[in-house]
Amino acid sequence: NVSASEMRTEGGMSTGVVAVVTEPQFAQRYREYLQKMKLLDREHRAEKMPDGAVALPVLGETLREQHLLALRSCVAPGSTCLLTHLPDPVPSKKAQVCPPAQRLCREVRRWVEGQGVTWSAELEADLPRSWQRHGNLLLLSEDCFQAKQWKNLEPELWKTIASALGVQRLAKRGKVLPDGPRTPAVTLLLGDNSWVEHVDNGIRYKFDVTRCMFSFGNISEKLRVASMSCAGEVVVDLYSGIGYFTLPFLVHAGAAFVHACEWNPHAVVALRKNLEINGVSDRCQIHFGDNRTLKLSNIADRVNLGLIPSSEEGWPIACQVLRQDAGGILHIHQNVDSFPGKNLQPHGSSRTENSYPQKITTNKGENGATRDFRGKVPSSATKLEWQRWAESAETQIATLLQQVHGKPWKTQILHIQLVKSYAPHVDHIVLDLECRPCPLIG
Repeated sequence: NVSASEMRTEGGMSTGVVAVVTEPQFAQRYREYLQKMKLLDREHRAEKMPDGAVALPVLGETLREQHLLALRSCVAPGSTCLLTHLPDPVPSKKAQVCPPAQRLCREVRRWVEGQGVTWSAELEADLPRSWQRHGNLLLLSEDCFQAKQWKNLEPELWKTIASALGVQRLAKRGKVLPDGPRTPAVTLLLGDNSWVEHVDNGIRYKFDVTRCMFSFGNISEKLRVASMSCAGEVVVDLYSGIGYFTLPFLVHAGAAFVHACEWNPHAVVALRKNLEINGVSDRCQIHFGDNRTLKLSNIADRVNLGLIPSSEEGWPIACQVLRQDAGGILHIHQNVDSFPGKNLQPHGSSRTENSYPQKITTNKGENGATRDFRGKVPSSATKLEWQRWAESAETQIATLLQQVHGKPWKTQILHIQLVKSYAPHVDHIVLDLECRPCPLIG
């Protein structure tokens, strides 16, 4: 028997793969040994030979006589152990399903080298590992393609990337601008139109990726809102954006009417379009501008405060719009830090909070806020930091309600919902807080 390396070059052959051939009944034992010794070629399938034997592709350059001897005498005594060459090996399923990032690297490297540029570890490390896909537009993250060499390869580089990933348009995210509306600094790299459409839970969202943000991580909360029972209710959405929660309230939760507040003019354009294409524009009024100057009051059965890291600046207006006679429910979004020893009060708050934990109460009523939603966090799994923040927020809201309406109110924590975690110690949560005016005595 010849060695694997000799088989590689025997007869001048330089293509195909080397394979170990044995009887079918020994093939599995051979496979297990080759896999254990890191000699099995996972890029190609085992093949059945004309005489019924099985050929297992191997990493031929590393296969030595000692392994052939081990296969014959130890792994499967009595087996026939031969080497052969497979000129046209069949790719394995794993090789056929090439990960997109791997495919991108392969195609970009091939194109870059074709331009006479030397490929380097720096260039490979500068390729994106993940991205957002919106139909035929791909949105790249800001931390890729930063090396100076890429600049000389534009704009053909972007066509190569789009082709490798099967899209027609390409955009790249920059840092979010530190303005009020948190405008995304997104650059369109390929294509002449930056409007995209995304479908979540049967709801169509259209928006301009260079002007509006879209968070895939909020899908669990959008599904939760969609599952609420809001029939006959008036909802105020204080930070509506392009309609992330406004539309689930209208399309699936059955809200009678939604007042949508938004101060990003580009998001308002998209919101108006999205209300129309989803057929609910007749049940929504858009209030453009800073919601802290909102003139609405005494109308809402439910208020959504979907702003992070904190919606605290909107709490006074949320109290203002609640119905004075019956109150309602607030859905308060917040990023809660849980670093050991960190002061656990709402961002921007100067109030002190109770240092003792209290039990989170859960109302099982028919208001839709505490049904068994997907992803619901039971109270036993609720972090202590979430509870403490929720209790602090509950106390502040009760004080604000009395100040705004001139009479005492009672508040109750219905539920704390985890939306997503940004880091091991930062959680985006939503507090469902029931707020009711206290009955007059006498």
